Amino acid sequence: MDGTKGTIDGAAMLAQVQAWSAVNTGTANLAGLAEQAAMLEEAFGVLPGTVTLVDPAPVTAIAADGTAFDKPHGQHLLVRVRPQANRRILLTGHMDTVFPADHAFQGQRWLDDETLNGPGVADMKGGIAVMLHALMAFEASADAAALGYDVLINSDEETGSLASAALIAELAAGKLAALTYEPAALPDGTLAHERGGTGNYSITFTGRSAHAGRNPHEGRNAIVAAADLILRLKALETPEITINPAKLEGGAANNVVPDHAVLRFNIRPKSVEAGAAFDQTLGQLLGAIEAEHEVITHRHGGVTRPPKKVDAAAQRLFDLVRECGAELGQSIRWQSTGGVCDGNNIAACGVPVVDTMGVRGGAIHSPQEYLIVPSLAERAALSARVITRIAQGALT
Repeated sequence: MDGTKGTIDGAAMLAQVQAWSAVNTGTANLAGLAEQAAMLEEAFGVLPGTVTLVDPAPVTAIAADGTAFDKPHGQHLLVRVRPQANRRILLTGHMDTVFPADHAFQGQRWLDDETLNGPGVADMKGGIAVMLHALMAFEASADAAALGYDVLINSDEETGSLASAALIAELAAGKLAALTYEPAALPDGTLAHERGGTGNYSITFTGRSAHAGRNPHEGRNAIVAAADLILRLKALETPEITINPAKLEGGAANNVVPDHAVLRFNIRPKSVEAGAAFDQTLGQLLGAIEAEHEVITHRHGGVTRPPKKVDAAAQRLFDLVRECGAELGQSIRWQSTGGVCDGNNIAACGVPVVDTMGVRGGAIHSPQEYLIVPSLAERAALSARVITRIAQGALT
C-alpha cells in the first residue's frame, strides 16, 4: 500500500467530519471540547500507539477592570507511535473552532453535490480526518516500521495556543519534520509558505478620578492616556509591522474623570527583529505615557507566534510535498500569507513544517465556511505519500 487515493475511504472520512462538526467546540466551550476529545480518542485508537489526554497549561487574561484571571481551556489529545524510532515526525491539528456555543452557526447543509457548509468542516475537523486516514494508510504500508511520530490535537489554536505552546515546543524538539492540517490557503489546494507573526497585548492604565466640573485638574484621565498611546502605536507602523488597536475599555459617568482603562491591540511583525524592536519600543512608550499623564500602566501579553520563515530545510519539505502531489496528479503550489497558526510555533523550534496539509475549502471563520468533499481523500492520499517518502529517507 503506497498511500494512493484508492487506499483511502472517503465516505468514512466524510461521516467522521459530519459527526465532529455536529459538536460545538468553540475554544471556551469546555463541555463540547471534552465530548470532541473523547470522540477523537476513540478514532485515533486505531493507530498502534498510546493515546492520552493532556491537561492544558495555565493561562491568564486581563478582565475589563484590569485584574488578571485564570482562563480555562480543554484538554489536548496526544498520540505517540514508535517513540524509539530513529526517524520521527510531528503532526498537529486543533479541535477548537471560532464559533461559541451560542453562535447561530451550528448546523450543516449541502451547497452542491461536492460542497458541505458547516462549522469547522474545513478549519479543521476535515483536516483532522485527513491526518488520521493518511496515518491509517501509512500504517498499512511496508514502510511503517521505519518511522515514528507524535500527533497533537490541541484545544486552543484559535485563540493563540497559549495553553499548548509549551507542549508544541516539547513535541517538536528533535523531529525531522512536521505536518500541520490547517485548510489549504486557497480552494485550489495552494499551500501557505512563509507567514508573518502575531502578538496580543493588554495595557491597563490607572489614573485618578475627579469631578469633571468641580476639580477636573486634580484627576488623571486614564482614557486620554490610552488614546495617546493608540496614536503613538499607529505612528510606529512600517512595512515590517502593522499594529491594530482593537478595543478600549474604561470610564464611568460623563461627569467623572476616568481613573481606569484597558487597551487591547494586536501586532503583525514580518520578522523576528521587528517584533523584538516593537517590544522594546513599547516599554519606552509606556514610560513616556506614565510621565506625561501621571498614570500607572501595566503590560500583559506579547508575541505569541513568531514569523515563520522558510529556510533550505523547510523548502526541501515543500518540494517533497509538490513531488508527491505530482505523482498523484495533484498540482501543488504555495504562497506567503499574513495568517498565523501552530506552524509558526513549530518553525520557531527549527523544525521544517508545511502547515496547510488539510482540506480544500474556504470562507473559514464565517458562517459560509465550506469543505470541498472530494479533497478529503485527495489530501489524505497526499499526506500518506509524503509520510511514506519521509519513512523511506527522503529528507535524510
